[in-house]
Amino acid sequence: MPTELPETMTAALLLGQGGPEMLEVRHDVPVPSPGPDEVLLRVAACGMNNTDINTRVGWYSKSVSGPTEAVAPGSDSSDGAWGGSSIAYPRIQGADPSGRVVAVGAETDRSLIGRRALVDCWIRDKADPNRRELAQYLGSELDGGFAQYCAVPGRNVYPHDSPLTDVELASFPCSWSTAEHMLHRVQLGAGQSVAITGASGGVGTALVSLARLRGATVTAIAGQTKLDAVAALGADHLVPRQNPDAVAAALEANGGPFHVVADVVGGADTPRWFEALRRGGRYVTAGAIAGPIVDLDLRTLYLHDLELYGATVYQPDVFSALVGYIARGEISPIVGGTYPLEQIHQAQEAFAAKDHVGAMVLRIP
Repeated sequence: MPTELPETMTAALLLGQGGPEMLEVRHDVPVPSPGPDEVLLRVAACGMNNTDINTRVGWYSKSVSGPTEAVAPGSDSSDGAWGGSSIAYPRIQGADPSGRVVAVGAETDRSLIGRRALVDCWIRDKADPNRRELAQYLGSELDGGFAQYCAVPGRNVYPHDSPLTDVELASFPCSWSTAEHMLHRVQLGAGQSVAITGASGGVGTALVSLARLRGATVTAIAGQTKLDAVAALGADHLVPRQNPDAVAAALEANGGPFHVVADVVGGADTPRWFEALRRGGRYVTAGAIAGPIVDLDLRTLYLHDLELYGATVYQPDVFSALVGYIARGEISPIVGGTYPLEQIHQAQEAFAAKDHVGAMVLRIP
């Protein structure tokens, strides 16, 4: 590693499972050295996601059955990570670093040095990248971007010449790749209809934009005060989340059942969304902030030939497609708020309040 790089850096360390107090910003964290096939990124900004909070409070544990906001952080669970395992502490979270390559390992292309880059947050097995069970998540199994420097495999780095700022770029990776993965799995196409729950969040706004890019008819469900912002993204029909029967209102707005339901909310309405699909319809989920445990009448599933999809670990071509959209200017960043890294407690409090539209981003000093 070049001698001009510092030995220590500022980083937010997750010290264990619990409340915001388990996140500590320190200025004496060793700068990582890139391995032979890695690059070192000087991080300028990093997006925040539900995964950050879910991991901190232990929501992924099978012992939790309620919504994220109802979880009372307790002792560390053995299945508190997204993949059902424990986490090694301290851990630097942050799956969405945006910055510039400042060093590379011995086996990595030196021409990357000096390039601005985005990072695919899924670190797949080098020898067998198609085995999803071997994938690791940046900021969970590996240290991520809530720090001044982050080491990642060179194969996960996407250099670019985008005119967008690092804050804008950091709003894309996790949220938009999740949304792209969801729509890719269900093969949403032009002329089809899709209902999108939680349409004002990071993944939800990306779903609206990417569904419109595909030529689909979008019915978006979001909080009443956020509907104008969601409408500006191109949603065809808007349903306030506060509607006592949002599913029925969505069906009426769409003029009948949907080809696809893209759900990042879960909770009590989930069985109704299954019923809102036309025969052969597809339901896809990548989140359950309103609660992960739902009732499913199997007759609804098999009598209507429904297809159910989960979306977490995507193939590399999903991120490549996202980078292509950015390069061609086909999508625009939706930044709902920014905070300096030193204010990560306030940032996560604001994120959890869900008063924003789009993604929230930390600025790295």
